[in-house]
Amino acid sequence: MGAQLPRRWIQHSAARCVLAQNLGPTRLPSALDTSTPESPPPALLAAALAARARAHAPYSQFAVGAALMDEQGRIHAGCNVENAAYPEGLCAEAVALGQLVLAGGTRITAVLVAADAATPITPCGGCRQKLREFAGGGAVPVWSADLRRVLARHTLAELLPASFGPDQLGPR
Repeated sequence: MGAQLPRRWIQHSAARCVLAQNLGPTRLPSALDTSTPESPPPALLAAALAARARAHAPYSQFAVGAALMDEQGRIHAGCNVENAAYPEGLCAEAVALGQLVLAGGTRITAVLVAADAATPITPCGGCRQKLREFAGGGAVPVWSADLRRVLARHTLAELLPASFGPDQLGPR
């Protein structure tokens, strides 16, 4: 078994995120090495996995969890929420961004996406653009994980090269 994380490490918004209240402590896989700069903070992986456990994916059966770290070190998590009217579903990253905004966060410093997949999954194109809005540039790390370990690390700039963002609109 992996290390147990205290509930307080999974930050939540003023809306009282369901994750921290109802899931209890989250266990990290013991195989995860978090000692190198290339590894995500353990709480980021724990939050994404806990969010994934709450996904509503009755159509695709592909549950996804995402966790974002903000400029204050707080973690905001989200899961995918599918809908019978397929285009109306929500990606995990978009739900996590909603939590970030609700909690007063203004900038993301790290992203982790988790799914039960043999190969790394990354945010879809629309979510890459949504993340860019809060990234303040392209150096934000984006980790992909399965249910046991981190599979890959990219930066948002690698996933969305030559992107358009708030900085192109000039001062507000």
